[in-house]
Amino acid sequence: MRRYGANWRGFGRVEKTFFVFAAAWALLYFTGAAATLQVFVVLGTVILGGIAVYKLARRSMRAIIWRLRNRLIVAYLFIAVVPIVLILLLVAGTAYVVVGQTAVYLVNTALNSDIRGLTFPAEALSRAPVSSAETTMKRFGPRLQHDFPNFELLATGDLNFRYPPDSALEQPPKEWKHASGLVVRKKHGKNQLYAWAHDGENGNEVTIVAPVTHELLTELVQGIGDVNIMNFTIRSKGSRIPPAANPLDIPVTFPYPIPVASWDSPKEGSKDQVLVVDTRLSTVLGIVFGQRGKWSELALTLLIVVSGLFLLVETASLWAGVKLSRSITGAVHELYEGTRHVRQGDFSYRIPVKGDDQLAELGTSFNTMTENLGHLIVVAKEKERLESELTIAREVQNQLFPKDVPFTKSLELKGVCNPARMVSGDYYDFMALPNDALAFAIGDVAGKGISAALLMATIQSTMRTQLGAVNGLHPFSAAKLVSNLNRQLYATTAPEKYATFYFAIYEDATHSLTYTNAGHLAPMLLRGSQIQMLDSTGTVVGAFPIARYQEKTVALEHGDLLVAYTDGVTEPENAYGEMFGEDRLKDMLIKYARSDSSELIARTMEAVIHWTGSSELQDDMTMVVARRL
Repeated sequence: MRRYGANWRGFGRVEKTFFVFAAAWALLYFTGAAATLQVFVVLGTVILGGIAVYKLARRSMRAIIWRLRNRLIVAYLFIAVVPIVLILLLVAGTAYVVVGQTAVYLVNTALNSDIRGLTFPAEALSRAPVSSAETTMKRFGPRLQHDFPNFELLATGDLNFRYPPDSALEQPPKEWKHASGLVVRKKHGKNQLYAWAHDGENGNEVTIVAPVTHELLTELVQGIGDVNIMNFTIRSKGSRIPPAANPLDIPVTFPYPIPVASWDSPKEGSKDQVLVVDTRLSTVLGIVFGQRGKWSELALTLLIVVSGLFLLVETASLWAGVKLSRSITGAVHELYEGTRHVRQGDFSYRIPVKGDDQLAELGTSFNTMTENLGHLIVVAKEKERLESELTIAREVQNQLFPKDVPFTKSLELKGVCNPARMVSGDYYDFMALPNDALAFAIGDVAGKGISAALLMATIQSTMRTQLGAVNGLHPFSAAKLVSNLNRQLYATTAPEKYATFYFAIYEDATHSLTYTNAGHLAPMLLRGSQIQMLDSTGTVVGAFPIARYQEKTVALEHGDLLVAYTDGVTEPENAYGEMFGEDRLKDMLIKYARSDSSELIARTMEAVIHWTGSSELQDDMTMVVARRL
């Protein structure tokens, strides 16, 4: 019961509904109740059964072709066997159509020729004088008697005679003038088919009709087989189709439309009726080529030989395909086993490699790939560890940047740093000093990445240490602080490590700014619409131990705007290799001078990013804005 229950649960909703409908139909059928309901139940059962069979066939096909070997065999069937079968069917169909078309062409041509044999006597009699009518009949009579033994002729006007004398043939409606072909005429209350010709000239009218029978049509082309016109001629009891010359000499039945007019309705025009020819392949070939027996047998024998050769080639091709498929599927199976080991984390597994073909090269590549994957896993773990450390370093560096700006009555400070990588080599800092003074700095460490960030942290700690050491002294010396910073950096860092550095001290009582520029880009002092560059007063820090630095003092007036920046603002290039440059930065300062400091910095950085045409920064971008209130 548990097994049956498991099988029932394995069925889908369609299958379960089908079984319910089938059980309901069986119950209604054997009880004989609700005949009308039975119809609907049977209909539902058939539809559901069809759907269930389709799903079962689809599921079975998927299960069969899951293995690559079976899929390749199916592919061979579609690629090799099916096209050959289609080609053979196309050849057979083409041969059938050509032979059938040829047969109906021969019959139709012969029929039209005999109809023309009626047209000539009708035209000659209608145009001949009375004295020569008998001569004309003697001329055409034997031919008419030969082609149409039961023909009837009626001549009116000056001629005024009929053949045979007891013929009941009457003149057709007056609308017929000159006509010939096949016509349907009522006789004894039934529609019968006739070949006819009608012509009128010089007051004479001549009409010749001949019944069209199965025997007459069959004799049009000797030995071709049975010929009929549907609805009008009746096939005789004995078939006239020739016997088959060999097993491939199949019978051919081919229809062909022919026009048939109506005797009583000349204005309606002709309507198509169907001429049917029943013959054989060898018969038509023999008639066309004049060597019926020998040629057809030779052609069919050759066809059998060629078909046998095709079968042998197809069998050999199928054997070669199966053999190749075994080699392919074997290699794929080994690859499948290898992927299973890799999926389980076993990168030491190696698949066996046989031969020197592309499959062997694929196996070698797989082994190399698994080996490289093992190395990459190690590298990925190391990279993950480094990225984690970089994230921590960035969080630490973010803590190093000033969170609060020291308060002064007459100076507003704002600083922003956008790193190009996880960590930045740019630096800025603010620090409060006694007597309402404050210090701020900006720097750019040579290089990028973690080493530059570490040097930046060193600069910050050194500067803050020195500011703390001289915190009780007044006045402060910016040049002396930068000189001490230079010597300590040179002593504690590698020779190739250095930084540009701008350090300034603002006295709130005197509104004066004393600064030392150690190789940094010259800050811009905007006063009104004029910009003054605060040029360098010494070389970079950390490169030369005996470097000398000077300091300068500038008075800040109400509304003055001082902007310090790193080369990540002015040196980014566009697609044509042009740098953003100091001139464009000056234009931005003049344009947004009256805006908030945060907006000024944001607009400037947006302009730089738009200039490069890329969302990725080419270098760290840092700006410090000091506004005199």
